[in-house]
Amino acid sequence: MAKKGSILVCDDEEIMRDVLETILTGAGYKVDLAKTGEEAVEAYEQKNYDVVLMDVSMPGKGGLTALEEIIRMDAEAVVLMVTAYATFDTAISAWDKGAAGCIRKPFQNEQILALVARGIKQRRKEEERVSLRQAMTRSVKRDAIIGRSEQMESVFRLVERVAPARSTVLVTGESGTGKELLAKSIHESSLRADKPFVVVNCSNIPSELLESELFGHTKGAFTGAVTAKKGLFEVADTGSIFLDEIGDLRPETQVRLLRVIQEREFTPLGETATVKVDVRIIAATNVDLKEAVKNGTFREDLYYRLSVVPIELPPLRTRREDILPLAQHFIRKYNEENLREISENLSPEVLSLLENYYYPGNVRELENIIERAVVIAPTDEITVECLRPEVRDPNLAREMIQDGEGTSEDIDISRGVNFYDEVRRFETDLIRRALDQTGGHQSRAARLLGLNATTLNSKIKSYNILPRV
Repeated sequence: MAKKGSILVCDDEEIMRDVLETILTGAGYKVDLAKTGEEAVEAYEQKNYDVVLMDVSMPGKGGLTALEEIIRMDAEAVVLMVTAYATFDTAISAWDKGAAGCIRKPFQNEQILALVARGIKQRRKEEERVSLRQAMTRSVKRDAIIGRSEQMESVFRLVERVAPARSTVLVTGESGTGKELLAKSIHESSLRADKPFVVVNCSNIPSELLESELFGHTKGAFTGAVTAKKGLFEVADTGSIFLDEIGDLRPETQVRLLRVIQEREFTPLGETATVKVDVRIIAATNVDLKEAVKNGTFREDLYYRLSVVPIELPPLRTRREDILPLAQHFIRKYNEENLREISENLSPEVLSLLENYYYPGNVRELENIIERAVVIAPTDEITVECLRPEVRDPNLAREMIQDGEGTSEDIDISRGVNFYDEVRRFETDLIRRALDQTGGHQSRAARLLGLNATTLNSKIKSYNILPRV
């Protein structure tokens, strides 16, 4: 039988200790025993029990004295006093010293169990209140997410409000904006901070294996299942699971995920019994899920279940005041990794180039630029020559996409344009040019563009860039 709570029984009479131990262990509680008040205080110093059953009259340190010492250690301790001489004065004295109640001998088994159950409930509520107070006063961990722009301050304020809740969060934004870091900050600022945080990239795991990874399987559930495997949802029980690139889920996996959100349970592959879990879901995507719903590739009911609290991370090009603090953060990081002492004080020329670059790869690309600069800097200062060619020469990127489809200079903005449509066109042209130059080899194209290969792959999928024929 599952243990429902921990109980400390303190009584100088062996028969009474045995009776209480039998009653409580039979009801599923974990029970420890003490013969004296001194032993009870020592035991509580080692472990905060859910409930203490304390005899009032014992030789040496009496029950009321031990009660006072336990309450001094833990003001929220639940101590039930047990006495054969229960009088009004005894009860008042016990309550004044912090007891949760008094039990008179002889007692009924049901009475003991009812009072202990009530004490456990009281203890759990207080623990939740303490955790909530801590979570409400815990700020977003800004050593992981750098930003002083108004856009990022708005994100931080929203995270601080939603972190203590259980609600599902959908983080959106372009590749490289820091969606996983934000998800981790939400978890670490929540009531589940000391529980598991499990990361799943839905695009990196082959679709035929993803359900097994998420929900687990029994031995022999499919060819190759030589042993049983616990799913990542079960691994994340009581904690949070981060589902990155959620837009890549197959329709059948979407159905199963919807059930987990609605019922908080799932069935491992090859199993018939369900597994119940308490998991907070944080999902992320760089694609337009509303458009995917319109196209029929993403379930509308799942979209609304996931986007209870949507948080959008802005691209780096729209918050240029964050570039300097981010660059300084990365200089510190790669100084430590490479045993360098590069100055964080960037020259006006270097800072101007960094602040005016387009950053198709967002924060991840800035990190790549700074890492390279730290490694190759000949002195203790990052100079213009340490920056990548396309950062030093803004015309270089424009030249790379002159493949007959025009540049930003060809756009007539006199009647207004959709900024994001033009950004998409720019990036699409740039990626196609890089793929053409590398014969369609994505890894080489990613290096040419200064992007992470996963970022490039995500953009190719997002923009539906088909190979030229």
